[in-house]
Amino acid sequence: MKFSTKLLLNYSLISILSFVLVIVSVNGAIEYFGFATIEKQMIEKIDMAELSLRSIISNPENSVIEMLTPELSNVMIDTLKISSREVRLYNNELQRLGISSGGRVVDRKNPVTFIGNLQKALEGNYAYTVDNNKFIYFAIPIKNIYNSNLGVLELVEDAGYIYELLKKITYMLIFAAAIFCVLIIILSLYISRKTTKPIKFLLMATEKFSRQQFEDIHLNRKDELGMLAKGLDSMGKQLKEYIERQKQFISNVSHELKTPLAAISGFSQYLYDDAQETDPELRKIYYHLMNESERLTKLINELLLLSQFDRSTEDSNLEKLNLSELAQITVQHMSLKAEKRDVTFKEDYANNVFVQSNKLLLSQAIVNILDNAIKYSENHSTVNVKVFIKDNNAVLQVSDNGIGIPKEELGLIFERFYRAKNSKVSSGTGLGLSICKEIIEKYHGQMFVESEEQVGTQVTITLSLE
Repeated sequence: MKFSTKLLLNYSLISILSFVLVIVSVNGAIEYFGFATIEKQMIEKIDMAELSLRSIISNPENSVIEMLTPELSNVMIDTLKISSREVRLYNNELQRLGISSGGRVVDRKNPVTFIGNLQKALEGNYAYTVDNNKFIYFAIPIKNIYNSNLGVLELVEDAGYIYELLKKITYMLIFAAAIFCVLIIILSLYISRKTTKPIKFLLMATEKFSRQQFEDIHLNRKDELGMLAKGLDSMGKQLKEYIERQKQFISNVSHELKTPLAAISGFSQYLYDDAQETDPELRKIYYHLMNESERLTKLINELLLLSQFDRSTEDSNLEKLNLSELAQITVQHMSLKAEKRDVTFKEDYANNVFVQSNKLLLSQAIVNILDNAIKYSENHSTVNVKVFIKDNNAVLQVSDNGIGIPKEELGLIFERFYRAKNSKVSSGTGLGLSICKEIIEKYHGQMFVESEEQVGTQVTITLSLE
């Protein structure tokens, strides 16, 4: 997952969680304070009801009563019927003596009753319960002038408006949260892009460094990213200068060695030919000297070729090539070397596979690949050469059944002068694959190598179709 995506997700997740927490907290607070308000209003009604009840109980005729009677409860109900949505009276034995609803005395047979509230009221405390229909049942004790319990007064009120208010506020908060989340996502997207843009710029610069494409890095910032850009810019300039000096040194040495090596090779050949009738041991020495001079000459030529790649940026010798024909001609040129090791080619070419490239350089790349396939194949084996079209690309594929390359060394085979540990079975300079990769990438192609020890190697080249 990209850093910008992670940043966007983190911002959005934190914002959503924060708003959910706010919604839950606000709802909880409204519910708490709403019921606190209802409780306060109910207590105020109770206080008013108590004053009315005391005026009735303080009557000399009722002062000696130890339990509510039906007659007294009727008087109380008639007095309190307009004080609440519903008024109920119970005696000490929790028998309902009267009930009023909507300001009228009624005779309801089985009203909803919460015995726990009534029992707490008989103990001298008030208690209330909210049922599933959002009605609140509030019970208080009724006492005479001697502070003895005569019964219980229960008031019933509709608390549904609190829940309706909570529901509306919740909807409003959810709607606001949705708008807020959209704004946060847009803002997070802007911030993530703003934040990651210089990081992507520096990442692209480092990727170019890995391809030895050194460019000036300028980032108009005074923070840590700006300091990092300056450091990378300085490092790039030093690396470029060092690599240029190294390449120039190799090029100069190669040019200086080319002439004396040619002389050594010529004299070695002359001495070897002249030693036909002389000492066989001396002839063997001349033969070894001739082979080594040829190997060094090949190394120098490859170094000079790489030096040309390093210095040149454009190729004026581009032409439209039939990759199948070029591969077929190159295989024919390599057939003599393959016959010496009893290696045969199995060829499969598609028709009209055209690419834009330099014929000489592309031939050199194919020669290097075929040369490796022959060198590292067992005797009496087969090398497969295929040319075909895939995904609008021209593909050249060479596979053998040779010694293969160790898995841990596959990432190193394109480095200059690198030779796998098991490649000592045959001579080489360690530059062949490096030159191939340079040639293929010069013409915007790609080169892949798949290999398994004691199974074989497959080299695949892809180039854009012309």
